[in-house]
Amino acid sequence: MANTAAEKLRSMIPAAGAMAYPFLLDAFHLAVSPAAGPMSFGRLVLAALCLLAATAAPLLGLACAYWMTKAEPSSFELRARRLAYLSIAAPPLFVLTGVGLGLLHIPVSDELVWVAGWAAAWLYVLLGSEQERPARSAAIAPSIAKWRVTHGIAAAVILLYVAFHLTNHLLGWLGPEVHAAVMKMGRSVYRSSLVEPILVGLMLFQVAVGVRLAWRWSSLPADAYRVFQIGSGIYLAAFILTHLNSALVSARAMHHIDTNWAWASGAPTGLIHDAWSIRLVPHYALGVFFVLAHLASGLRGILIAHGVTTTLANRIWATGLAAGGLVAIAIMSGLCGARI
Repeated sequence: MANTAAEKLRSMIPAAGAMAYPFLLDAFHLAVSPAAGPMSFGRLVLAALCLLAATAAPLLGLACAYWMTKAEPSSFELRARRLAYLSIAAPPLFVLTGVGLGLLHIPVSDELVWVAGWAAAWLYVLLGSEQERPARSAAIAPSIAKWRVTHGIAAAVILLYVAFHLTNHLLGWLGPEVHAAVMKMGRSVYRSSLVEPILVGLMLFQVAVGVRLAWRWSSLPADAYRVFQIGSGIYLAAFILTHLNSALVSARAMHHIDTNWAWASGAPTGLIHDAWSIRLVPHYALGVFFVLAHLASGLRGILIAHGVTTTLANRIWATGLAAGGLVAIAIMSGLCGARI
């Protein structure tokens, strides 16, 4: 009974981390708010720690998902593991919550809805049986190899857009004017009446197939590399849906706002000093990191399948993660005002 109680308590860690996420952002905003007086070194350190903790919150879910990996999970354990995976996507899901409530004109605090939602998710985990096993074992589950191949092919096509989009954001270091000029050229292609519907369709297809793959793999034993691949994929699925909702539905369709540099950088207040927009900093930063890291994870699997030694493939994977982190920092620095 004690072990069961301890397991149930541990299963709350990812949900608790997700619940704390918006309040870490609130603490950051209070620390940097001009209303609190001149910025002191102590407030600067507090702000940095709060933002770092908020940005690292998804890593808690990633670690918990790995710790919860077992060969034959019970229904409770499988639900707890999947909740841990879902908590990795807290930053985009919190953005989606705020934008969604605004679009629906629901005058309720997004933080209240957020806490209630994660509490409900944890209660769902607790309802899982300790004896029940998944209906399909790894031995009899249908093959999803074709879906993996299709997912990879679609990703290769989308990569063309992602490469341009990230490069365009890096050019923000040269100023909004340079970013706007390059974006105008790109939009003549990816916003054309032919390309844009195909691109959006591919994005939604990737989300659907990615969720299917994640659901399948999350029920199986996995090493740290597979756990990271699943977790980064779940983050990207939430990020894509959130970004499409924010850019296509909220900004362009409902409010007729140009999704340019000013929109992305939260002008005129900026991402750092606006109480609502600060949530976009972890959202964007981890989005950039995970898209590059997820590609590195996929590349690792392809390399190993084609005879590359595991040691070399792991080094290439680690290099991809490091590069993803550097690109994410560079892009967010530009969005927050850094210039060459």
